[in-house]
Amino acid sequence: MGNKQSESTLELGSQSFSKQSHQFWTLQIAGWLGYSIIVFLAIIRPQLDHTDFDFTRQFLNLVLETLSGFLLSYFQWLLIRKIVHLPLNQTLFYSFISASAFGLIFNVMKLSFYKVIVYQQEWNEAWNMLEFGGWLLFSLTTMFVWTSIFFIMLYNTKLQKEHEMLLRAQTLAKEAQLEMLRYQLNPHFMFNTMNAISTLIYKNENDKANEMLDKLCDFFRYSLDKNDKSKTTLKKELELLDLYLSIEKVRFGDRLHVEIDIDTHALSCRVPSMLLQPLVENAIKYAIELRKEGGSIIIQAQKVHDRLVLKVIDDGQGLNKKLNEGFGIGMSNTKARLDAMFNGDFDVDLANSENGGATVLISIPFEK
Repeated sequence: MGNKQSESTLELGSQSFSKQSHQFWTLQIAGWLGYSIIVFLAIIRPQLDHTDFDFTRQFLNLVLETLSGFLLSYFQWLLIRKIVHLPLNQTLFYSFISASAFGLIFNVMKLSFYKVIVYQQEWNEAWNMLEFGGWLLFSLTTMFVWTSIFFIMLYNTKLQKEHEMLLRAQTLAKEAQLEMLRYQLNPHFMFNTMNAISTLIYKNENDKANEMLDKLCDFFRYSLDKNDKSKTTLKKELELLDLYLSIEKVRFGDRLHVEIDIDTHALSCRVPSMLLQPLVENAIKYAIELRKEGGSIIIQAQKVHDRLVLKVIDDGQGLNKKLNEGFGIGMSNTKARLDAMFNGDFDVDLANSENGGATVLISIPFEK
């Protein structure tokens, strides 16, 4: 389970990184293209009619200005990616301190390009505080906007990743709980069956004991090969139940009569593995085992709207007798497994049936 969880975490991280990288480059390219268009329309285009205007120098200056901003925002992205795992207040502090620094650098680069390319001066020639300050406000605003976008993007991805990891952890915990509850059933069932085999041997009914042992082996072999997960389909659950009933029929012979009435649309529904077996085992205990004439058990399943409705009906001693003696591990285990699988979205009703016995009704969401 640990290896599966590590693989899932790595897969989740890889998918998040790929998606995040694609979003960044799309935003980065589109954003700086938009920046260059805005600067062109706001500054260069109004000067096109001037006689002393050199379009080539102005355009080259715009290209270098955009490329320098593109490079600085990329460095800012890398920095925020490194610190986004820190506490929120620290991430914000370092992000906007670095944005101020990059904004200052961006401003120096813009002024330098402008002096060298447009005016053909030295990069630091004839600077004044008014000019530098006027440009600095726009440079800082540009870097602050990019920093805000990157921070929101990365922090949102971090929150989504943590949420998905929490959901995966909860799912793994529920799977483990379902497996634990399921493993409680196997020893319980095996103890009852081995006790029955011992009784047959004691009565010198060795052929029946041998047949029952063979079928027990078939049951566990099928359980491991076909039904080794905490969840299965109703179809596979019925196949496993058929093997269990074949064991009990060796034990009870004609005293045990079983009728199965299943809606074909319900066969694909997901259910906890070994859901029906403990319920049928309870019915056999109270409706068949204690009566010389035996009895009958009816197993029904149908899809009702968006739910699966299961019924186990017997003609035994009725619900009051069962409640007085207790249902044992079977019923309590069934409720715990349904709760773990469906987060409380299930119903288990116990009632006296029309034929004098008891009915167990289970309603769960229909999941394929």
